[in-house]
Amino acid sequence: MAAPGGTWAGLREDAKPLVYAGALLGIGLGGFFDGIVLHQILQWHHMLSAHPDPAVAGDLRLNVLADGLFHAATYAFTVGGVVALWRAWRTPAVPAAGRTLVGFVLLGWGLFNIVEGAVNHHLLGVHHVRPDGPGGVLLWDVGFLAWGVLFVAVGYAIARSDDADDPAARSGRAAEEPGRIE
Repeated sequence: MAAPGGTWAGLREDAKPLVYAGALLGIGLGGFFDGIVLHQILQWHHMLSAHPDPAVAGDLRLNVLADGLFHAATYAFTVGGVVALWRAWRTPAVPAAGRTLVGFVLLGWGLFNIVEGAVNHHLLGVHHVRPDGPGGVLLWDVGFLAWGVLFVAVGYAIARSDDADDPAARSGRAAEEPGRIE
């Protein structure tokens, strides 16, 4: 661990709380997007729609339950991110590092896509992104992973570009928050 004022993973050490908050929020938002857009609006798949057991794959009640449990997990990640962000902003040493937060929201979303895609689409095969889509199942599943990798890379690049160590960035936030001591 670096000394105060140092760096950590190429980022400011004092921005770590924003990294954690952003990553948790990103995982939650990525899960919500997947569940709401892909499962419910587009209806491309449910959590268990490609399960090897046809009785499980075809059981709508079981699939809706699995989708609900999935949404409960994404809700927990999102609440965890909100709590972490609340704590971060109440800590005077945490900089006003907006790009770090936004970057790690994207990075967390990308991590969600990579882990969910690798585990559910490839390792377990319990569902695929778009089983009946043009180009075949593999194209959509690999595209989902690529989307995740892109979000991780772009998110990290955005976080690395944060200029919150500029004293004006800190003094601007302190001026906006009466009673806050920097």
